[in-house]
Amino acid sequence: MWLWEEQGGLLGPFSFLLLLLLLLTRRPVSAGLFTGVLYLLLRFFSFEPLPSRRALQVLKPGGRIAAIAHRGGSHDAPENTLAAIRQAAKNGAAGVELDVEFSSDGVAVLMHDNTVDRTTDGTGRLCDLTFEQIRKLNPAANHRLRNDFPHEKVPTLREAVAESLNHNLTIFFDIKGHANKMRQTDRNVVTGLTHRPWSLSHTGDGKPRYDALWRHGLFVVMDILLDWSLHNLLWYLCGISAFLIQKDFVSPAYLRKWSAKGIHVVGWTVNSFNEKSYYESHLGASYITDSLLEDCGPHF
Repeated sequence: MWLWEEQGGLLGPFSFLLLLLLLLTRRPVSAGLFTGVLYLLLRFFSFEPLPSRRALQVLKPGGRIAAIAHRGGSHDAPENTLAAIRQAAKNGAAGVELDVEFSSDGVAVLMHDNTVDRTTDGTGRLCDLTFEQIRKLNPAANHRLRNDFPHEKVPTLREAVAESLNHNLTIFFDIKGHANKMRQTDRNVVTGLTHRPWSLSHTGDGKPRYDALWRHGLFVVMDILLDWSLHNLLWYLCGISAFLIQKDFVSPAYLRKWSAKGIHVVGWTVNSFNEKSYYESHLGASYITDSLLEDCGPHF
């Protein structure tokens, strides 16, 4: 039954792929062989999804809709800090979303960007800085409430996990380029894919990234291919339990589509009271937010 689309299977996507190859190559044998080989590779090398019960423990702890503090709640406290984790727990978050990067000497730290310029009083790429150098930086230096958090340090992954568990918070890690390491290390980790449609061709506020028409058109095509791959193949390959998507693309029909595959949708970044109310009362879906206290600007 896993093959059929209504059961969350792969019949629809592979039928479309076979038809497309037939139209492009006009070689039925080659098109069929390529599609068959791709299908077998996907079947044999994909990660097994976790049981739904295990996924729900993380995505809807206690059976309730979860409000997840984005980067620990970057509006309420300096992002990706221990102070943000404590503040998120105090403000009623069910979990925290945290970003993991590595120093030049291989220490896992909390940082969203690959440089320290935006959030700290330092400059440079993380991969060029040792942990000792990073530890001397102030991660609250550029935050709107920096005077309320005078003694913060860039935390290690170990420190962040301990602090989160101390406050009984579920942790959502954004691993970026290192996600395969975590899944290979522990196949019981609940995993998800993150997506913002049209992100290759447009900025977060909807403006084209490129002035040249040919280049813009090329990245629009790449966006379409990426979107199709995520929704039809990559979710299966990665064995995901959740799909995290930019909030404006979530609808009841979209939730039903993923639910048929046994996957839970989490919207980001839901930053207004009205949006949160819509997610909680109408969609019944968990969401990621920059603030547990007040409305704040959109996050792209």
